[in-house]
Amino acid sequence: MAQTPRPTHPLSIDEAWAFTADHASSTTFFFDFDGVLSPVTDDPDASQPVSAVPGVLERLAESVQRVAIVSARPVSFLRSRFASLERVDLYGLYGLEVWHEGQVVTEPAAEPWVPAMAELAERARAELPSSILIEYKRLSVALHYRTAPGEASTVERWGHEQAERLGLRIQAGRMVVELKPPVDQDKGMVITEGVRNAGCAWYFGDDMSDIKAFDALRAREAVDPAFFGVAVAVANPETGAEVSSAADLTLESPDEVASFLSRGLERF
Repeated sequence: MAQTPRPTHPLSIDEAWAFTADHASSTTFFFDFDGVLSPVTDDPDASQPVSAVPGVLERLAESVQRVAIVSARPVSFLRSRFASLERVDLYGLYGLEVWHEGQVVTEPAAEPWVPAMAELAERARAELPSSILIEYKRLSVALHYRTAPGEASTVERWGHEQAERLGLRIQAGRMVVELKPPVDQDKGMVITEGVRNAGCAWYFGDDMSDIKAFDALRAREAVDPAFFGVAVAVANPETGAEVSSAADLTLESPDEVASFLSRGLERF
């Protein structure tokens, strides 16, 4: 029986699932965590995947070649939320950490920056308003102003000053400014490597850093006529319009992500 030909963009949901079902053995699904598998919360430590997500990811991992979560969160956090998922790979801190064969593997070029990140977190707590939530992630520091949106300019200015002082990189996100080591690693690079031997890949994202992952799918399609990539945006009032405009499909919430995957799995 002939396989479904590669769809063209823009595409329909039916076309995307039909191709994926025909190429399941060479398909990878990539997911961001916050805003995609979990609602965004005022307190990052309180975030949990929506109840249907672990089960549907496990079913998906049994049906396709690979499932991976690619997040700004540390691997330790992702493990605490998905410890029961044996078949799902975890990329933390934009790929600076990887859960591999039962342990966390850290990008060697980032390791020397751990003390600087700890010192930066302490400085942030001392110098920024108490309404700013400081999230220390070992290899990065995130400055959340979700509960104090009026402090956005203060946080952004302070973050850029520290980045210049220490030679760090800045990653802007949904009401957050994150400072990272000057190491070449982002979600786009994770996807570029992750799809090298794939015939089909999906990426689900909701924030500006996820656009690089969408771009990686497009780049792979440009050099491999047999490869098919699907970029899925999860709508939100903060970055949703820009992310959705870069995607093939848009879903409305993490709950809809779980439902969408469940419906798609019926085709396998």
